[in-house]
Parts: sequence; structure tokens; C-alpha cells
Amino acid sequence: MEENELKKIVDSEHHNPHNFLGIHQEILNSKPVVIVRCFLPRAQKVSVIDTNLKKYPMEKIDDAGVFQVNIGNKKIFDYQLEVTDYDGNTQKIFDPYSFEPVISDFDLFLFGEGNHYKIFDKLGAHPLQIKNVSGVNFAVWAPNAKRVSVIGDFNNWDGRQNPMRARKNSGVWELFIPGLKNFDKYKFEIKTQENYILKKSDPYGNFAQLRPDNASVIFDINKYKWNDAAWRSLRTKNPPTSGPINIYEVHLGSWKRIVEEDNRFLTYREFADEIVPYIKKMNYTHIELMPIAEHPFDGSWGYQVTGYYAVTSRYGTPENFMYLVDKCHQNNIGVILDWVPAHFPKDEHGLAHFDGTALYEHADPRMGEHPDWGTLIFNYGRCEVKNFLIANALFWIEKFHIDGLRVDAVASMIYLDYSKKEGQWLPNKFGGNENLDAIEFMKHMNSVICGKYPEILMIAEESTAWPGVSRPVEQNGLGFNLKWNMGWMNDFLTYMQKDPIHRKFHHNNLTFSMIYAYTENFILVLSHDEVVHGKGSLISKMPGDLWQKFANLRVAFGFMIGHPGKKLSFMGNEFAQFDEWNENKSLDWHLLNFESHEKFQTYIKDLNEIYCNEKTLSYDDFTNNGFEWIDCNDSDRSVISFMRKGKNPNDIIIFVCNFTPVPLLTHRIGVPFPGIYKEILNSDDLKYGGSGIVNSNIIQSEKIEWNWRQNSIGLKIPPLGVSIIKLC
Repeated sequence: MEENELKKIVDSEHHNPHNFLGIHQEILNSKPVVIVRCFLPRAQKVSVIDTNLKKYPMEKIDDAGVFQVNIGNKKIFDYQLEVTDYDGNTQKIFDPYSFEPVISDFDLFLFGEGNHYKIFDKLGAHPLQIKNVSGVNFAVWAPNAKRVSVIGDFNNWDGRQNPMRARKNSGVWELFIPGLKNFDKYKFEIKTQENYILKKSDPYGNFAQLRPDNASVIFDINKYKWNDAAWRSLRTKNPPTSGPINIYEVHLGSWKRIVEEDNRFLTYREFADEIVPYIKKMNYTHIELMPIAEHPFDGSWGYQVTGYYAVTSRYGTPENFMYLVDKCHQNNIGVILDWVPAHFPKDEHGLAHFDGTALYEHADPRMGEHPDWGTLIFNYGRCEVKNFLIANALFWIEKFHIDGLRVDAVASMIYLDYSKKEGQWLPNKFGGNENLDAIEFMKHMNSVICGKYPEILMIAEESTAWPGVSRPVEQNGLGFNLKWNMGWMNDFLTYMQKDPIHRKFHHNNLTFSMIYAYTENFILVLSHDEVVHGKGSLISKMPGDLWQKFANLRVAFGFMIGHPGKKLSFMGNEFAQFDEWNENKSLDWHLLNFESHEKFQTYIKDLNEIYCNEKTLSYDDFTNNGFEWIDCNDSDRSVISFMRKGKNPNDIIIFVCNFTPVPLLTHRIGVPFPGIYKEILNSDDLKYGGSGIVNSNIIQSEKIEWNWRQNSIGLKIPPLGVSIIKLC
């Protein structure tokens, strides 16, 4: 035994404690002997017990708690330790330092290259059996640490007791600890090169304590029995962006709360049992959950993540979340997650300064910090960091059967100077403001996901005019399927907030989006960002008296459903919630006791049903083959009309929108074909709270030239309303 080895164990600085601890065949006095050593600071006495139950008392060779026994000329054998503490309690344990490593050299090579797409099955905490011994294998990446230990209740959070083994030059530390099980708490204790002690949650951990506590929690996520095979098979039949996509965006913690129980959150299971029938009733195709990865601060809405591989414990266990996804799938509802690879918070237990150095982030704050957000930026040029993020995207797809990821704040990833002043950022090697590493990361990620799971939706929240966000990587695009259309949203809401008498001066706010509508695969969004921070709710943005506010909102959603692009709307919009969204309380469901809100909800339900059932409305969202203006120039009356065109020439649905409170009782529009037309929805219907100006009879076209077409129809167009007409 070398004194230096003993000192490293006692000082808790050993890179490879397995070289010293555990069972070894060594040469003593020119003869091979078997030596067993352990380090148990709280033990009074320890014995080795072999498989024949023969006991070998160990000698305490250091006051710190190092025990040793020379078993003599034997082969390496399996054994347990019988440990008696100073209170006289005795237990038998398997020695963690008697087990070989689990992670292969090839795993470590792939991780170092940034290409281990299942690294989540290796790093983190994984319950398994080795030599019929149940336990948990721990692994963490901390290349600059002097020592890493696993700490928890099982060792009294003592970092001396379970030091990990450094795996060659990979920066990965690993240790199998027998006897641990689901729901045991743990952290990694890291001793830095400067001898500071850090206590970190597991970056790859699958569960965590409920805030404000922040230890990781062992949880086996591989035991859930899924029942969504039919859904998963169905979604592979067509491209993910074909057909209707109508997303209901939800913040799980404030959609609905149980008020009688001190305003308690719904659990994942309770939420599933309530949201699924509601989504089916309202005819949405998908739900999008604002971030549900573990985060410490409720007010961040989940956008400051500390546990990328853990569903937040606020609402239950990972298995409960699987139940939510499974139930959605069994009812033909897709599930999209908000995902945040753009930045992470500075909380001490999280990724920041993980091993005493800037590991996941850049060391230079000009590259590594968002001054406005108080968060850190991932170092996308580091292979292991890219691997962490790409594997995380795949983790949600593979382990939780997620149907899509909406990637948050893509613009902040693309631009080095995003929301930064002069002197707060560094240009790239070519002198530009593009983050070349982040761009390459996104291309790499989307290529991998598209190759492995072409049925998965990858959606970018990108607020600039960066070209090719939703174009394939092979065409020098970023490789996303869809991009949020922030330009349409800003122009449209600006228009809708104008008094109708002034709208004729802002007509191009309605029509400008069609100039660039096919430059990307767009999704039209009225998201949570539009109803918070003093912006007011959608209904409160609408001008006029109460009746006009509801009418304005009805025509707004009617126009949105007809406009090319997939759709997304935030919770509460569907029943015209008046208060802006507050994450600390439930939506105002009591408003549905009022007729105006109940009728508006019915309108949205029927509008969504038409969108889902009339394939023409989603047949061709991304080329000009699916859309044609009838009249986009009637600015004086603030009226627009257009048609959506389907697969067959006769698949025609016409939208006529009147954005003033003046009814047009003899309005004529040109139509592409002679024949019989029928109004399939009118926002002014009495059942929606309108004034009842509708086209209840069939509409026969006339050979009257109008809007440069040989045939036309006469309609009654309601005030602040939309009429949707179909060729029969």
C-alpha cells in the first residue's frame, strides 16, 4: 500500500478510488495476496464476508476510517461488508468498489465526439443489477474536478464516503452504489482544483425534489407500460406538417387549480383527465405545454431550466407525466413541449460553473451571459455540451413519446449581439454577429431528429428574418419543420387594436403577411407572450363596447383560421378571458357562466371543427397553390375576401371578413366557378352572440363579372364579422 494512495483517499482527492479501495490481488513479500480495503468514516468495525459466510475482520489502518484485511493467497471473490457503527447498529452491504465500470470506452468516445445520442442511458443515475446485485449506477461529466462524490441520505451527505472513479481522459466520473432505489435523494459533491466544495444536482437526473429543495431523486423511467402504439403508428403515415395543426398552448400550473384545497396545482394525472375531454370538445389537434423540465422559480414559467432531463416535480412523477402523454395519444391528441436550449440560470445547484469552471457555458461573459435575462448561454462549440442538448431533445421523444419540440428563443442563439449593447458581445471569427457554433448545433440537431424521427415536429420561435429557418439542412436551412410567424402576429394585433374608423389607413397590416407567407413553413401564433406583462388579454385589446369587443375577436379568429399557416392559441383565448394571464392563479373559468363568454367558446369550438374537418383549410399552407385573393384592395370599407384551395379544383372555401361595424347587406364577390355555394359558418350567428346577419339559404352564383371573374355571388356580410362559404 502506498502512503500517497491512502492520503488521497483520506483527503478526498482520489481520481480513481477503485485502485485503492475494494478487492485487489497484490504482491506482498514476493507472494500474491488478496487485500480488501474500504473507507467508512462512521464505522466502528468492519468485516469481509465471503459467499460461504466466512468472516474476515478488518483492521482500521487510519483514524479517518480506512479499513483493510489481508485474506491471503486466494483468488478474487465476491463479498459483502458487515459494518457496525458507533451506536452498535450492524448491517451488511455490498462494497461499491468491488464492481467494474458500466460505461464502455466506446460510449466515452462517442460522448467526447458529441455523437452519443443515447448518452442519457449512460450518464445520470440508472437503477440496474450487476452480478445479481441491485443498485444504481451514477455517472457525471466534470472534467476539471479534483474529486467527485455521490452524496445522499444513504451516506449522510458525506462526500468522503462515495468518491467516484474518473474514466480515463473523458471527464466522466462513474460509480455503482448497491442497495439504492427509487426515490432516494442524491447530489454530486465536486471538489474543485481550488479545493472549493460544490454540491450539484444531476444534469442528467430524471427527477428532483420539490422546490425549494433541489436534490436529484432516483427514478427508473423505463418501467411505464405505454398504450399509444396506434397513435405512434398513425403519425408515421404522413409528413408531420401535413393536415390540420391547431395547437392549444397551456401553462400546466395555471390552466386550472383546485381552489377548495388551498389553490393546489392539478397533478399530471388530474390534468390529463381534465384536459383531454376539453381538447376533444374544443377540436384542437395538439397541446403545447410551456416548459415542464425542472426549474426552481415559478415566475420563470419554466424557461429557466436546472433539470433538462427531469419533468418538474410540481405536478408529480415522470410516470405520471407519461400517463398524460399516453392519454392524449389514445385520444388522437399530439403533445408538443416547449424546450429551452438557449440559456440556463445561475442557481448554485444547477449547470452554472459546474465543476468549478465554465463547463456548459462560456467563460467570457461577452459570450456566456444574457445581461437582460440574468442567465448563461450554452457553449455550443463544445462537443459534450452539444451532445447534452441533442440527446436531451431525443430523450423527450424516445422516453416520453413527445410529438414535437417548440424551441424557445432561437434568435438569441443565432445572434451573438442579441439584446446586447456595444461592448457586451464578441464577433465571430469572420467579424460578424452570427453565432456559428449555435447555428451548426441546430443544423446537427435537426438533421439527427429528422433522420431518426421524421414524424416529429421541430418548431422554431424565431423573431427575425433569418432565412431558411424551416428549410432542410441540405438546402442550407436550419432544418426546423415550422417557424412561429411573429411578423403576422404583430401586424395583425396592431391592426385589430385600431378603432374600426381608422383601420382603412392600416389595411396593409392585414395583407402584408402574404408577401412573405411562403418564405417559411409558418405557424400563426397568439401565444402567452401576447397576454402578459401589461399587454392585456386579447379581448381587452379589442376596441369598442362589449358587443364590439366580442365581435372583433370573432372576426379575428375567423381570419386566422383562413389565413395560410398552422395555428396556435394560448389557453383562455378560447373563452375570451378578460384578465391578462397570471401564472399564480387559475384561468377565470367562472366567466363561462356569462352568456357572452359561453357563446364565444362555442364559436371557437365550431371554428376549430371546420378547420379540422375541411381539409382544404390545411391542404397547402406553404405554397401559393392553396390560397388566392378575391379582393384585398377594399381598404375604404376594411373588407377582405380570399379563398383557400384544396387538392381538387372544386375544393374551394371562401372567407369574407368585415372589419368595421357597418353591415354590408348587398355585398358581391367574384367566384372561380359557377354553381351552388353554402355558408358553413358565420361569426354573427345569434348562437355566437352576434346580431344574426347570416346567409341561411343556399347561394346560387350568377354570371355577373366581378373581381375579374366571370361569375359572382351576392352575400350579406355582418358587422365586424366573417362569413365562410363553401362550393357545394
